[in-house]
Amino acid sequence: MGIRMSSLVMGVLPELRYEPTPKRIRAVVGGETWADTASAMVVWEPRRIVPGYAVPETDLDAELLPAGPAPQAEAHAVAVNADIGGVLDPRTPFSVRSTEGEPVSLRRGSVLLDGAGFRPADPDLAGYVCLDWSAFDQWLEEDDEVFAHARDPFKRIDVRSSSRHVTVSVDGVVLADSTRAKLLFETHLPTRSYVPREDVRMDLLVPSDTRSWCAYKGHARYWSAQVNGELRRNLAWSYEEPLSDGVEVKNRITFFDERVDVTVDGKPRPRPVTPWS
Repeated sequence: MGIRMSSLVMGVLPELRYEPTPKRIRAVVGGETWADTASAMVVWEPRRIVPGYAVPETDLDAELLPAGPAPQAEAHAVAVNADIGGVLDPRTPFSVRSTEGEPVSLRRGSVLLDGAGFRPADPDLAGYVCLDWSAFDQWLEEDDEVFAHARDPFKRIDVRSSSRHVTVSVDGVVLADSTRAKLLFETHLPTRSYVPREDVRMDLLVPSDTRSWCAYKGHARYWSAQVNGELRRNLAWSYEEPLSDGVEVKNRITFFDERVDVTVDGKPRPRPVTPWS
């Protein structure tokens, strides 16, 4: 019997997963390099979609100390599969644990990064410390800065031009109508239709203060929509200065399929269930 690859990958989501990376990885605070290694591991704690980096203790230029009490933090769990239960979405803080191990702090001189490390109890990661991405000012893969989180070596993004007729609406009000979309296919995520601004009712979109980082596409800015006298917050976004995987959709507008009604060639597309639903 054949195996569907997405089922195989999602089936191990409740497990601690890791993969060695050949990249040189550096973590920087205040211009000083605290970690510098060519032996890092990409690590996904159980139920986490987004990975982080674990580095050998011997490649840390910092003293490891027992961590202080972790602050109260919310685990943002989304039920996307009845067999898996709640998946921890990217908003879930580093301090939320889903595997056994020891939280640690890192100290270098007078600078203390409290709770910025975690020693997993798994023997395959013995001698490694997982690092809190947000505790560091800068991350480098080789000599290039990377953002948001460690890049997943099993993730792929493809952008394809499409003449299919795409419409986007909310409560019957059409926000976009195009046969010139760029479809962005990203592993484990819904297909996103990036539409030229000329095909979007920009007069109904209201700039939002919300910003986010994608490790692959870059810094996103958001728009809300004024529909039937109601402001529907953060329905759309775009990349104006994209990273390499977002170059083909630069300045185009896309919408959360989870929150709007999309038709493709006249056929309604079901609203997907994701962390952004």
